Amino acid sequence: MMSTRLNYYRASPAAMKAMMAIEEATKGLSIPLALRELVKMRVSQINGCAYCLNMHAPDARAAGVSQQKLDVLAAWRESPAFDARERAALAWADALTRLEASGAPDSDYAAVVEVFSETEVVDLTLVINVINAWNRFAVGFRSQHPVAQDHAA
Repeated sequence: MMSTRLNYYRASPAAMKAMMAIEEATKGLSIPLALRELVKMRVSQINGCAYCLNMHAPDARAAGVSQQKLDVLAAWRESPAFDARERAALAWADALTRLEASGAPDSDYAAVVEVFSETEVVDLTLVINVINAWNRFAVGFRSQHPVAQDHAA
């Protein structure tokens, strides 16, 4: 297991205060909590952020995301469990998270604007960007999530 590199909250409280403020701001946007949590889970899967996956899985379930959706989220394109808005949001999240490979294709943009208002598209884009930023802090500085007692060595 990799060790934590540094405590970024302690190293730069001002930077983390800014991150917490933008995170808090996303809670008041037009994107419903369950969809925000689903997107956070998907982006964290792509980025390999165990810390954020561990944090957001219980939050997603508490927000009403079914265990089935969480179980098949890595293969969401092949699953009938997701509705049109979820599929569009997940495609947009995938495209923006993998920007270097995707270039944010017109097809993903067309899908998202078909089922979301302009305000919602911007709000969703911010949610995607914020969780990407959190993933980069957690992965970059090797943040470790707590291990459940039943899985402890």
